[in-house]
Amino acid sequence: MIQKIKNRIEEILNGVSTADIYARIFQVFIITLIFLNVFAVILETVEGIFSRCTMAFKAFDAFSVSVFTAEYLLRLWTCTSDKRFRGALKGRLRFAATPFALVDLMAILPFYVPMFLPLDLRVIRALRLFRLLRILKMGRYSESLRMMGNVLREEKEALLVTVFGVSILLVIASSLMYFIENAAQPDLFSSIPAAIWWGVATVTTVGYGDMYPITPLGRFLGAIIAILGIGAIAIPAGIVTTGFTKEIQKRHGKKSMCPHCRKDINEPPEKPATNT
Repeated sequence: MIQKIKNRIEEILNGVSTADIYARIFQVFIITLIFLNVFAVILETVEGIFSRCTMAFKAFDAFSVSVFTAEYLLRLWTCTSDKRFRGALKGRLRFAATPFALVDLMAILPFYVPMFLPLDLRVIRALRLFRLLRILKMGRYSESLRMMGNVLREEKEALLVTVFGVSILLVIASSLMYFIENAAQPDLFSSIPAAIWWGVATVTTVGYGDMYPITPLGRFLGAIIAILGIGAIAIPAGIVTTGFTKEIQKRHGKKSMCPHCRKDINEPPEKPATNT
């Protein structure tokens, strides 16, 4: 009897079936509560609103934490229904170390930590802002966020190579700009780390305007880096776009056909027949 109840709760929590009305109600309720929590954290930073509605904000936070705590404990209790987390203690410890379980824990910790540890007002304010992490819980219920996670996992190697290349470009450009502009602007380009701020603003084509080269050679280098920065930003965007295209085709069961041989390009090549 207890096992049936555990399995049923696990089905509702994880939304195993899209036809399960109770699972859908639970997901809509949690998603709405997450959005309201993020909205409440944002409004709390407006002093006029927070001072007039302090008790309402505290009551809503206490209600939200009670719901998220109950959800976390129920997930911890029912996780052993999954064969990956078999074992009363070890299985639950493995579940508690999963990314989504850690997010669930971080969603409730800012409420409980001040109860057990003496903290000053600044730390308490920082912990209250950490409640914004509750929006990460959306990854469990949002199909779009799960798709994004799959794309990043599939394309992580290409993205890491791109990030590594951009980092090299950033360090080289900032170092050269430091040696070129240091004599003309010792206050702004005082060191290579200070020049890296200019490099980040230039490579990303943001250009805040607080630091810029004034020497002819520095301006020439800045122009080259700005042009290279356009490509540096476009490459990871293209990788992610390609990943999303593959993921959508996979979700809809579509094949990527070669325009020449009309075969699925994702299928491994056929092995040549061997004579026996």
